[in-house]
Amino acid sequence: MITDIQPFNIENKILLIRNEQVMIDRDLAELYGIETKVLNQAVKRNIERFPADFMFSLNEMEKNELVTNCDRLKGLKFSTVTPNAFTEQGVAMLSSVLKSKTAVEINIQIMRAFIAMRRFLRSNAEIFAELKHLRQQQINSDKRIDELFSKMEKYAIDDMQGIFFQGQIFDAYAKFEQFIQSANKEIILIDNYVDLSVLQRLAKKQKKVNVIIYTDRKTKLTQQDIQKFNAQYPNLTLKYTNKMHDRFMIIDGKTLYHIGASLKDLGKKCFAFEILDATIIHAILANI
Repeated sequence: MITDIQPFNIENKILLIRNEQVMIDRDLAELYGIETKVLNQAVKRNIERFPADFMFSLNEMEKNELVTNCDRLKGLKFSTVTPNAFTEQGVAMLSSVLKSKTAVEINIQIMRAFIAMRRFLRSNAEIFAELKHLRQQQINSDKRIDELFSKMEKYAIDDMQGIFFQGQIFDAYAKFEQFIQSANKEIILIDNYVDLSVLQRLAKKQKKVNVIIYTDRKTKLTQQDIQKFNAQYPNLTLKYTNKMHDRFMIIDGKTLYHIGASLKDLGKKCFAFEILDATIIHAILANI
């Protein structure tokens, strides 16, 4: 069971280092309920996903400043390893490499806590006017976080429906990997234009979750691709159909997503998604 985390507790763990708002690996590991070593091992296995603007290692001077200024990090004083710092993008990426529902749900709480904090400050602007210059570094110094919050509020991207605009490639992939990881038994994907990038998304599924792909015979996937996928992430079945135009994804036979773009093209152009009435799932499968 995931325990709700108070927004202030999250805010208190956001630090300003090298003019970037970051979270330290130890604090993130505590939020995710795992050891710091486990978190960093997952990052190391997927290091290509963490460029310098996603993650960086602190130097000795920065580590000593943390020890001096943060009581909860006093233990770092005796550590021979310098901690890793994750920017906003790095924290978002962690939910995909850790491959757990816990990481996804904790990241959602972190985003919601930031939004709740900002709304609270706006509604109490007069009270906090004198403290504005002290809080500004934590709240407003990172314009990318502010842009993300604005998009989340303006476009209302949630688990039920949403719209992604051209260029929101990472946001779109992160959202759909969350849907894929939510499956407990089966994922059915109906998409006429699948390729290896789609299999990369499906590799984020939980173990023992079966996958069925319905696609056009002109697909770029080969039986060898399917065999290689199944060798590591069983079980995937590829089936062919020419009866479907739109894209659909069915999770555990009870949640039906209607998707405006092929999974291989998420974020390349503007598209929307929505959850349809689950009672039509049987009709769709009967007419493939």
